[in-house]
Amino acid sequence: MVRNDERRRALADAGIAVLADAGARGLTHRAVDRHAKVPVGTTSNYFRSRDDLLQALIARIGERLAPDPEVLARLSRRKPGKALYADYLRDIVRRLSREHDVTLALFELRLETARNPEVEEVIGGWLRAGFAGDVAFNAEAGLPGGAREIALFHYAIDGLLLDRLTTSIDVTTSTDAVIDALVEGLLPGQG
Repeated sequence: MVRNDERRRALADAGIAVLADAGARGLTHRAVDRHAKVPVGTTSNYFRSRDDLLQALIARIGERLAPDPEVLARLSRRKPGKALYADYLRDIVRRLSREHDVTLALFELRLETARNPEVEEVIGGWLRAGFAGDVAFNAEAGLPGGAREIALFHYAIDGLLLDRLTTSIDVTTSTDAVIDALVEGLLPGQG
C-alpha cells in the first residue's frame, strides 16, 4: 500500500464527497478516482479493498469533525452546569452542520449498516468508542448527566442534524433554541 499521507487525505476527502453525493452504493474506487481527478487505479493503490477505503473514510470523518482544541480549552474554563453542557452541544452541532458533506457521508455510512454487515463491523466500533469517549469526557468535565443522558442527546442531535441537513419539520425554531429545550428537558432541575 502506498504511503503518501497528503494524497491519502485527498482521496479520503473525495470518498467522503462521493458518499455525500451518491450514497454508499455509489462509493467505488473508480468513483473516488473520478472525483479526485486522478488516474484510474490510484484509489485502489492506496486502499486495496472496500473495507480499507471505508476505514480510511471513517478515520478522515473523525479528523474533520474533531473539536477545535482552543474551543474545548475555552469551554473547559467555565463552571460545569446545564449552560456549559448546552454550549458543548452547540459546538458539536456547529461542527456537524459546517461540515455538511462529512455529516451526510456519516449518515450514509450509518444507513448502509442496515444493509451491509461488513460496514456495520467497520463503523460500529468507531461509533461506540466515540460514545464511550463522550461519556468519559462528560464525567471528567463534571458536566451533569451520565451515559443514559448522553445517549439520549446523541439520538436527539442525530435527529436534529437530519432535520437541519435535509427537509426541516420546523424552519422557524432556531437550532440554539432546540438545543436549549433538549438540555432543559433531559437535565431538569440540574444547575
